[in-house]
Amino acid sequence: MPKEYRTIQEVAGPLMLVKGVEGVTFQELGEIELASGEIRRCRVLEIDGSDALVQLFENSAGINIADSKVRFLGRGIELGVSPDMLGRIFDGMGRPIDGGPEIIPEKRLDINGLPINPAARDYPDEFIQTGVSAIDGLNTLVRGQKLPIFSGSGLPHANLAAQIARQAKVLGDASNFAVVFAAVGITFEEADFFINDFTKTGAIDRSVVFVNLANDPAIERIATPRMALTAAEYLAYEQGMHVLVIITDITNYAEALREVSAARKEVPGRRGYPGYLYTDLATLYERAGRKREHDGSVTLIPILTMPEDDKTHPIPDLTGYITEGQIILSRELYRKNITPPIDVLPSLSRLKDKGIGDGKTRGDHADTMNQLFAAYARGKEAKELMVILGEAALTDIDKKYAAFADAFEKQYVSQGYNTDRSIEETLTIGWDLLRMLPRSELKRIKDAYLDKYYGQEPVKKGE
Repeated sequence: MPKEYRTIQEVAGPLMLVKGVEGVTFQELGEIELASGEIRRCRVLEIDGSDALVQLFENSAGINIADSKVRFLGRGIELGVSPDMLGRIFDGMGRPIDGGPEIIPEKRLDINGLPINPAARDYPDEFIQTGVSAIDGLNTLVRGQKLPIFSGSGLPHANLAAQIARQAKVLGDASNFAVVFAAVGITFEEADFFINDFTKTGAIDRSVVFVNLANDPAIERIATPRMALTAAEYLAYEQGMHVLVIITDITNYAEALREVSAARKEVPGRRGYPGYLYTDLATLYERAGRKREHDGSVTLIPILTMPEDDKTHPIPDLTGYITEGQIILSRELYRKNITPPIDVLPSLSRLKDKGIGDGKTRGDHADTMNQLFAAYARGKEAKELMVILGEAALTDIDKKYAAFADAFEKQYVSQGYNTDRSIEETLTIGWDLLRMLPRSELKRIKDAYLDKYYGQEPVKKGE
């Protein structure tokens, strides 16, 4: 029987100080019993001798210090896991909210997970097809990678997240693919959009969804991504599945972290965020990866909205340090009605070279990708010159590049949120666009591929 303490000293916002405790450990769960018999949950944040600082999951309203008692449960926050989790919707603390039965867990796992031994990690090198050309063709996602999406407020990252969750697959092994979706601090409307989309398209059958709403307590927001990653690790390493984890929105998570840090009166770091924000984000992101001698893998796409579209803000800045690239959404493209508005030039996938080529996508993938990047960059330059000097100042070849840039945005990047393109289709569209340029300009592609895919058109002199 756990000891009960009636030694609550003070309550300050989401924190509470309990004196004279024994044998209580860091991150241990506790229950607060109010005078009315109501039970609220808390977690130990700090131990100082016999004093315990605990963090409340629910709000602190109505806690009478004199009449309330606290008992500690001797364990951290755990998630009951089972293969039956697929197709279910949970709240931010892992309780079912879809009206279905409770999960009978095979085991209970600590949500903080266990660190992966670096020597046991396997290198990510298998292609994941998202069906989105701007990602598959130019910033390829690889199994076991962590690739964030940097968005801005009002940009359609929710549509892109739902599209990737619906369409993503490992080629040749579709049956064993699962999506764990964690919504952190989102509005009810947004949560409704995701649940309806997943249910309507049937994607829910292979998904585990965790939903933490904006009106849920801050502490729950800190636990939700860890719940999702714990479920993903179980499905990957114990059920041998390829799991894609999508977390939206990391900015809300960091805000909750800042709120708790301010309540603890910690010395703030950059822009008021705690100094350990980098470490904290790393404890999430680094749970992605592959393990040797395990079939499964955890691939992570965290989505974050950059405050004021500022990629030097601490959250995107630190995220970019930890993760292997970024997909950036552009407000300019969004205004042009390009869907999804992925800005391919500043976007990057650092592991794309490992996931493409013969046997994975196609032999010409790397060359066409480099050529498309180069041609689009030059086309954008030509368009900027056109704005300043007028069209008459451009050479014929610059005009071709400018036309290429427009066509590239409209045909390659823009595909809507319901089009699922195979990698073959993406490469074919890439070649169709490259034919807008003379063969002599395609200097980044091997002649063998040009002969095969471009068509042997005679090159006119002077081009």
